Amino acid sequence: MIISNYYNDNEDLKLHFEYLIDWENIIKEYEGDFEDAKKYKETLDERFSMAPDSIESAKDYYKTLLESYGEIAGKEIASRARANDKKGLKLVNGKVIFPEEMIEDLNLIKEAGLLPYSISRENGGLGIPASVQMLISEIVSRADASFSVCLGCVNLGETIENFASEDLIKKWVPLMAKGEYWGAMALTEPNYGSDLQRIQTKAIQGKDGKWYITGTKRFITHGCGFNDKPAVILTLARTGSPDSGGKGISFFLVDGKYVEIAKIEEKLGLHSSPTCEVVYDNVPAELIGEEGKGLIKYAIQMMNGARLSIASQAMGIAVAAYKEAKKYASERIQFGKTIDQIPAVKRMLDNMEQEIIAMRCLLVEAGKTVDMYHWRKQRMLRKGVPEKDVRKDSKIQKWEKLADLFTPLTKFYNSEVCNKIAYNALQVFGGSGYIEEYDIARIYRDARITNIYEGTTQLQIVAAIGGVMSGMLENGNLRQYILEHKNMFSFSELLSQKLDLFEKIVDVYRRIEDKEIKEAYSLEVVESCARFLAGMLLEKSLYLLKDKIQNSVLENRKRIVERYNKESVSILKANLEILQLQQEFVKA
Repeated sequence: MIISNYYNDNEDLKLHFEYLIDWENIIKEYEGDFEDAKKYKETLDERFSMAPDSIESAKDYYKTLLESYGEIAGKEIASRARANDKKGLKLVNGKVIFPEEMIEDLNLIKEAGLLPYSISRENGGLGIPASVQMLISEIVSRADASFSVCLGCVNLGETIENFASEDLIKKWVPLMAKGEYWGAMALTEPNYGSDLQRIQTKAIQGKDGKWYITGTKRFITHGCGFNDKPAVILTLARTGSPDSGGKGISFFLVDGKYVEIAKIEEKLGLHSSPTCEVVYDNVPAELIGEEGKGLIKYAIQMMNGARLSIASQAMGIAVAAYKEAKKYASERIQFGKTIDQIPAVKRMLDNMEQEIIAMRCLLVEAGKTVDMYHWRKQRMLRKGVPEKDVRKDSKIQKWEKLADLFTPLTKFYNSEVCNKIAYNALQVFGGSGYIEEYDIARIYRDARITNIYEGTTQLQIVAAIGGVMSGMLENGNLRQYILEHKNMFSFSELLSQKLDLFEKIVDVYRRIEDKEIKEAYSLEVVESCARFLAGMLLEKSLYLLKDKIQNSVLENRKRIVERYNKESVSILKANLEILQLQQEFVKA
């Protein structure tokens, strides 16, 4: 692996941080009136000692965190990723044994005070918005995707903060922030993967008034906890009748000390990330939120957060693949020259670069959509504002709808493109890429899970298509979002052409009457939406960067954006033709 600071050596990431992320509005929504800084001034409570007291100090704080993560990820975690992958995991007498290198990585993060990045300062976390969390996840995922999963699991404490009672929050989240407990989501079962409405794990309330869970969960990441620390397992279990569907499912917190780890899966990739089968045998549990709303309210929102984390993980893996391929191509000599000078190889590298920049535009915008509603919503709820009134807030309505679209859209796009980039990066290495001597083999294997877990690509398309179609109605939120950007800067001829094609794609799809045909071909609509939005955000970046960076850098970015949009026009034309053919086929 390339050894460097993984923040400082990523020019596009730095451009986003310095100029392209809407920090002023994001910080206002996250920090509020900088209450945490005021608490520190009044109480000298060390939990709030790093709390910023202005937009500039918040930005400086976030940058310091990214640089610190970049240093540890790029110089420590990356150097041990191969050893972690090769050693993998062992299950001995119900206990999962982790590689010592992975334990060392985690200790470095803890010693640096960087462990709980998504937990609030009040409960011992770093206290940062989703936009920063996504960038941290990207940086760590570039170094070692397995370790990024490990780090993400402890941050499930944020889910408890969002939904649990104050007593449960104070009991469990500070322990997670200290690394005394890990986190795990126990949703899927041996016979029910994505079909969560049919789960059979049962929760029964005993005579003592407490809840007890019996059943088996499969594919549970870090269900074993980490090293000698058990997991807080956020568990879906049925409290209604076996045929009560989604409304008969509740959300529970289970102390992992009381479950049995029956097996860990042997996987294609993520060799040091434990995927467990967890057995509950009348295990005590604590109810989170309201009974019967486990799936329809809590788990879905938790999964949305996880999906953005996978989108950022895919981003980091793609960057690793591209950087490694670019370095190898600049050193490998064939036919008297380095292979990056061979036109076919250069084209592959150029395509990786443009796709990565597009991926990051989508990821950063997705993070913003969450930040612009989530913290405002949580603040209002904590103040006792009734939930029905919170839902009426126009700002929350706007950004939550956009987040509901951008989340599956970005997870779909980034994970699919990540796989393509990893595939082409291995091709750049040729036969050397197919052996384990180079890290690209591990990167390639790790990439493959990103468009499967936390909802496959097909499920992301199902989740996104409704938002695309309703959003593009005359007064739809997506149409209004596009118009806001059109009023901000002048669309290029290419981008205008893409918008016209996207409008036609939506119109043709809307007129297809056969339900099965619509479901089968919704991919073309969602892909077209993603490529249009990415292209629009790329052009927005040119508008925002004008007069702020060197002309040579800006001109190079213009070429990349033009190349991306040209390719996208071809893809949208093909998608339109595919849909038109289906429409004609149905008529015939």
